[in-house]
Amino acid sequence: MKRTTKIAAVLAVALSAGLALTAHAQQKTMAIGTGGTGGVYYPLGGAIANVLSKNLPNVQATAEVTGGSVDNLKLIGTGKNELGFTMADAALDAYKGEDKFKSGKIPLQALLVVYPNRMHVVTVESTGIKTMADLKGKRVSTGSPGGATEVMAFRVIEAAGLDKDKDLKRERLGVAESVNAVKDRKIDAFFWVGGIPTAAVTDLAATPGMKMKLIDHGETADKMNDKYGKLYTASKIPAGSYPGVDKDNAIAEVWNLIVTGNKMSDDDAYAIVKTLVEKKADIVAVHKEALSFSLDNQVQTRSPIPFHPGALKYFKEKGIGG
Repeated sequence: MKRTTKIAAVLAVALSAGLALTAHAQQKTMAIGTGGTGGVYYPLGGAIANVLSKNLPNVQATAEVTGGSVDNLKLIGTGKNELGFTMADAALDAYKGEDKFKSGKIPLQALLVVYPNRMHVVTVESTGIKTMADLKGKRVSTGSPGGATEVMAFRVIEAAGLDKDKDLKRERLGVAESVNAVKDRKIDAFFWVGGIPTAAVTDLAATPGMKMKLIDHGETADKMNDKYGKLYTASKIPAGSYPGVDKDNAIAEVWNLIVTGNKMSDDDAYAIVKTLVEKKADIVAVHKEALSFSLDNQVQTRSPIPFHPGALKYFKEKGIGG
């Protein structure tokens, strides 16, 4: 009897271990490319990773710190990441194999149009910069090499009638590094395209002894669309978005997407999109830009690349054409 009991116990342990190994083998890992820690992609990516891991069986999602859109698209292209945030203009370049993606097209599919990215042209009062024209001859950061801030910044600069190489003393810094460089008087201004509020920009606005200024450039949107396609919209950063900013800032904006490559199954894409839309409140609790994770925004005019069939299935169920 004792021997039988021992055998049964051993079999039970073996069976339990086998089931655990099977469950572990079936678990899917999903790396989400975000951006730098001072921006909005990173906190949103962390919230999305938590929501997916909590609500999708056998899924473990993680948010990865990256240089931004360009890096995220390249990571998807190499298969190292399954998901990534990107601006629509950078996604279109990658899809067509243009600009920073001349080495080859990336077979992208959109999962969700998420929120509009607002271009910030940031300086402080002591520089004397009041208009885009005043940037001429100044020390200006146009964004990190791995992000799409640089892509859009170059286009805004061009549309404003400036030459990015001849008229600016140009640096290539992320938003947190740009803020520190302004504080240290190493640069005069910087470009940053992101959600509002962006933590690093809030930090600069709240710095004692400095008066942050946001430079109007809304008129550049139409000129950019004439050259690069209908990707941009004239918009504003509302007064009060940052400490001490007491009037609306006229800007150009572009929509952000969450994208994947061409290997994700329809079932996985469907489950991810459904979860992000239906658990939106959990993501809004981390950053209010997630309020734009709306079915109304899932239209092809806001995503220049095709939607994944799994995403379209969910949209159709909800009465959205996609």
